[in-house]
Amino acid sequence: MLQRIPEAGDFRRAISERLNRECFCMTLDRNKLCRAIEQEVGDPDFCASSLKARPHLFSNAPVFLPKADTARMHGIVRAIEAASRLPGYRNAVLSWAPEIARPDFGPVGAFMGYDFHLAADGPKLIEINTNAGGAFLNALVARAQLACCDELATPLSTSKADDFESAVVQMFEREWVLQRGAGTPARMAIVDDLPHEQYLYPEFVLAQRLLQRHGIEALIADPRQLDYTNGQLTIEGRSIDLVYNRLVDFALARPEHAALRRAYLDDAVVVTPNPRVHALFADKRNLSVLSDQAALRGWDLADDALGDLVGVPRTMLVTSDNAAQLWESRKTLFFKPACGHGSKAVYRGDKLTKGVWAEITRGGYVAQQYAAPSERMIKLDGSPEPRKLDVRLYVYEGEVLLTAARLYQGQTTNFRTPGGGFAPVVVI
Repeated sequence: MLQRIPEAGDFRRAISERLNRECFCMTLDRNKLCRAIEQEVGDPDFCASSLKARPHLFSNAPVFLPKADTARMHGIVRAIEAASRLPGYRNAVLSWAPEIARPDFGPVGAFMGYDFHLAADGPKLIEINTNAGGAFLNALVARAQLACCDELATPLSTSKADDFESAVVQMFEREWVLQRGAGTPARMAIVDDLPHEQYLYPEFVLAQRLLQRHGIEALIADPRQLDYTNGQLTIEGRSIDLVYNRLVDFALARPEHAALRRAYLDDAVVVTPNPRVHALFADKRNLSVLSDQAALRGWDLADDALGDLVGVPRTMLVTSDNAAQLWESRKTLFFKPACGHGSKAVYRGDKLTKGVWAEITRGGYVAQQYAAPSERMIKLDGSPEPRKLDVRLYVYEGEVLLTAARLYQGQTTNFRTPGGGFAPVVVI
């Protein structure tokens, strides 16, 4: 009887799994990271005032991935980009989008985030985010790594930090050109609610400094600081050409976002990511379309893209018609609010109470086939402990700018886990 000869991908997967179980490298030099960040922002006290208050922002351990898994994730991203250009797909997802998502001003969305769990049969797309945080922080972390074993020496010595910086500038310039036709933005605003209180505020400062090094003035602002009069969006009298939007009010519907909303609808400012991009990609109801092979085939999505989208777990809208069936199969499902963010109000089906289920069945939720996260073993106080992991691809126009992992405990990703946080990815 002939035995199957293991392929190179099998060996790489086996090596990656073993390293994630048994390699207890602590590659992050936190002092070096602090020095790098302080040099970047030009503030010798920045680390003490910002990062030390966030002790679980970074993990000390890297995550190992087989090359085949990264290729599959890239394929899923390309397939979703292809699906998003189909008229049938757009009609379907815009049918439940807010009115503000109808106009198409051109931008395709800065820093798209594609989040994956790593299953035995390949990566599974968990969700898409239009304002994915952490890219600037993860790019800088590459400079603060120590190679402590042979597997890490080459990947960590070939950091693409310079490539990332150039790609970021080109990304924002491209967003500008897609709406304005030519030129570059002179002044940008990085906008979020109470930005100084956001957990990822340090990366707002890193983004600001990066842009300023390339001749683009950047302000960090709360939307309440914005004023829109006479066709001009301003902050304290200074005109704003482009908004890097970090708000989780994806439709700009809250009263405190009214100035930005009016300027956006009047085509008076370039906003990226904008409400249309969120509607096309990040509304979780869209996963029900991306996992519907019959519908995608009917819209003439190419066969290779259909094959890649097998990596999107089956997702269904929760309705009164299917609620009883979903309750019976809840232990295999994960429930998420369609327009949620940051893992808020998400529930594993096997942990649902009747009270929570009653809230879910009122509407606005999707049920996704549960794809368990893989694990990374770390050492805490000398003892091995497991941490769940997911992988995030930061993407622009279908091209991956950066890959990072997050280690955590509990139901969903967080930055409150000892030994957890953002982790660099080493491809085997």
